[in-house]
Amino acid sequence: MAAVGASGGNTVDPAGARRYAADWARAVHRFGFVPLTAAETEQLLLGHTVRLAEALLSAEPPARVAEEIGRSLVDAHLAEPGVVEWSVRTLSGRFRAEVLADAAGRPGLDERIAATQAALAAGFARALRQRTFVQQEGIARAMWQARDDAEQALRDSEARFRAVFDGAAIGIGIAGVDGTIIDVNHTFADMLGYPVEELRQLNVASLFHADDAAGMWELYQELIEGKHDAVRVEKRYYRKDGSAVWTDLAVSLIRHDDGRPRFTVAVVEDITERYELQQRLRFQALHDPLTGLPNRTLFFDTLAGLVEQPDAPGRVGVCFLDLDGFKAINDSLGHALGDRLLVMIARRLADCVAEQGYLVARMGGDEFVILVDGVAAVEDVIAVAESALAAVSAPVCVGDQQLAISASIGIVDSAVAGTSVVELMKAADATLYWAKAEGRDRWAVYDPERSARDSARSALAAGLPVALDRGEFVLHYQPIVSLLDGRMLAVEALVRWQHPHLGLIGPDRFIGLAEETGLIVRLGEWVLRQACRDAQLWHTEFPDARLVVSVNLAARQADRPAIVDTVADALASSGLPAELLQLELTESAVMGSAGEPLRTLHRLAALGVRLAVDDFGTGYSNLAYLRRLPITCLKLAGPFVEGIRGTEPADADHRDERIVDALVRLAHALELWVTAEAVETEAQAERLRALRCDTAQGRLFAPPGPAETVVARLRGDRPS
Repeated sequence: MAAVGASGGNTVDPAGARRYAADWARAVHRFGFVPLTAAETEQLLLGHTVRLAEALLSAEPPARVAEEIGRSLVDAHLAEPGVVEWSVRTLSGRFRAEVLADAAGRPGLDERIAATQAALAAGFARALRQRTFVQQEGIARAMWQARDDAEQALRDSEARFRAVFDGAAIGIGIAGVDGTIIDVNHTFADMLGYPVEELRQLNVASLFHADDAAGMWELYQELIEGKHDAVRVEKRYYRKDGSAVWTDLAVSLIRHDDGRPRFTVAVVEDITERYELQQRLRFQALHDPLTGLPNRTLFFDTLAGLVEQPDAPGRVGVCFLDLDGFKAINDSLGHALGDRLLVMIARRLADCVAEQGYLVARMGGDEFVILVDGVAAVEDVIAVAESALAAVSAPVCVGDQQLAISASIGIVDSAVAGTSVVELMKAADATLYWAKAEGRDRWAVYDPERSARDSARSALAAGLPVALDRGEFVLHYQPIVSLLDGRMLAVEALVRWQHPHLGLIGPDRFIGLAEETGLIVRLGEWVLRQACRDAQLWHTEFPDARLVVSVNLAARQADRPAIVDTVADALASSGLPAELLQLELTESAVMGSAGEPLRTLHRLAALGVRLAVDDFGTGYSNLAYLRRLPITCLKLAGPFVEGIRGTEPADADHRDERIVDALVRLAHALELWVTAEAVETEAQAERLRALRCDTAQGRLFAPPGPAETVVARLRGDRPS
């Protein structure tokens, strides 16, 4: 800043002005909040410093400039009292010494500084007072405006509340803590069929439905006592005409500022239609739409309620009923008539146990179940089952059709404690299956021992595929010997299951299961291939023996078109000559062959393998049909051989002997080889020789054994 000239030759010291302005700025920031930065404050005060100095050094009175600077301090919001005090005090000291150093001896300077101090303070005070007046006036105006706004907002709020209260589509009511109704809107009044004024004279307790009154008043009291701030329930109210209306009720408690209950506000919605719809939907969800009986969901819920109580006493019974042959009725007469029949049966079942109050439910299809609770013994459940069978078996007229219907029932009786829904229904289902298997139109009672046997059988069936994959099956072979010289001409391959837990299991326990599950095809192919491999080893070591291996072929295997290729591949992969393989088929499978199955037998024979009829004489054979079949051997069924007990006529069953004689003569007439099965005694063998039977097998000659026993016999090491 350049030096500033003045009359008398005195000037302002620029460096001193800057130092003073910096000190002034620091003092200002110490006194209170300043809305400017330090640099901005220092720049502002430097300008005031220079103006004051110039005013003091000029010929004009300094009061006007000093007063303007005092006002400008307030305008810049540097209005703390300490600011003006520091500014006035330092004019005669630091300001004079630093800024006006060159004019220190100027005549009249002290008087001009004093006048400047007074004018600066006066300007500051006037500006501060003016600003205070303006602020007070603004506050007063704001207060009046706020009051006016609050009053208008209150009026608007009350208007909006009244508009919402009166025009709401949902019922709203206000009541005192004693239940006296203070106000209600028109929707609430219309919902209950009262005029608004009449409701204002009632107590809410008079509107409670009789069935809900106690609980409602208790809930209302808990709300008043502060146990709840709000509650929401579905409750019934009485209309003025005495009818009931279902509502969705939400009640809130409004308190005074000190926390005391003031009044309650209830918001009420008429849900009568929705409630009735829910009831209909609930009924539909728990009842069969065709018969109207409880459905399986309701039945299981009810049964669970009985058996899932801890330490529940008593017994419970279940009658699981299934109509016999209902599918045939549906297929022949149509589903519409079948549905009408189900409705009639359902009505009969419900009527026959109505007096006892037992639950009858439709499980689905033509299955029904009766829950017999509170019984003393299984005889009580049997009585219910017999009553149900009698009701079902009565002649039924559906349209112009008169039908004879029967049913099968599985009965389960159990103590409630210790059982479960799953166990009861599993037992009932198994028992119903027993009743069906025993001839239908009957009942069967659950037997734990039989169930255990069935479970074991099911476990075996489930384990068959894994057992085959793990190689748990083995082959045993039983010799087939010549009745003339006792030489071993063939062996029959018999499969066994080397179970990891049950030990060696015979075919009578799993072959039937394999046939039921369809695994017999895979198992039979494994037997065929393993037998061919074993036979080829024997043929390699004992080529002169020409030992034939005989393999049973299941009916399902024989029916498959690929069986010829399977046999051919087994022979090729093992290297066994075809003439050393004999395939045994049951009589029913062979005698029923026609069309493609018959062609399959001829194709098998064309491979060079032998074909034998197993258990011959037990079926219903057309003997003339035998000559059309490419078979080489008949194996006589064991029961006929068992009838031949001794060499004397008195020791034998003449009928069995005559049958065997006739069958042997028939086979020889057809140029077929005859093998007798199940030969147990030397007497039987002797009679068979006398009847010219060719070969035989049975425990008399050797029981089935591993492949090693065949090798030992071929070597002449006969088993003891």
